[in-house]
Amino acid sequence: MDGKEKIILGIDPGTNVMGYGLIKVVGNKASMVAMGVVDLRKMSDPYLRLGHIFERVTGIIEAYLPDEMAVEAPFFGKNIQSMLKLGRAQGVAIAAAIHHDIPIHEYAPLKIKMAITGNGSASKEQVAGMLQRLLNIDNEEMPKYMDATDALGAAYCHFMQMGTPTSDRHYKGWKDFIAKNNQRVKG
Repeated sequence: MDGKEKIILGIDPGTNVMGYGLIKVVGNKASMVAMGVVDLRKMSDPYLRLGHIFERVTGIIEAYLPDEMAVEAPFFGKNIQSMLKLGRAQGVAIAAAIHHDIPIHEYAPLKIKMAITGNGSASKEQVAGMLQRLLNIDNEEMPKYMDATDALGAAYCHFMQMGTPTSDRHYKGWKDFIAKNNQRVKG
């Protein structure tokens, strides 16, 4: 990688609390720009929550102008309703990035944990602690909710993968998404 600056937005999708984290990459060095959460728990209407996710992700994109977005893929659990809700939240965040022509990269939780800690079954606390060390984050800057460090982890995982073409999926816009997911798109 050259010395050009790049901002990576990480998103940890959620329907109650959505995490976001941004890192700045210059050459082979990364530093934290910001991280936080979008708290959706006071909103009872699930569709208004999705609208709020779109508005907040759009606001974050317009404020920080990221070059790329890394999003954590929903974890495949046993609760199908939870998966559907998470998938919707992730889709809305992805739509906000596509709307701004930002390339998207999706990473499985196991891959993110492995990239940061070397252990695919690491706890959220271990991931947060490693990110704190890797990015020199003060204790006062560490968030209350792990969703923020999970999102920062997605961004950092993408930074780690940038030198190698091993990211799971990436899209350059709606046409690219449709071309790479033709079997999922009905005309």
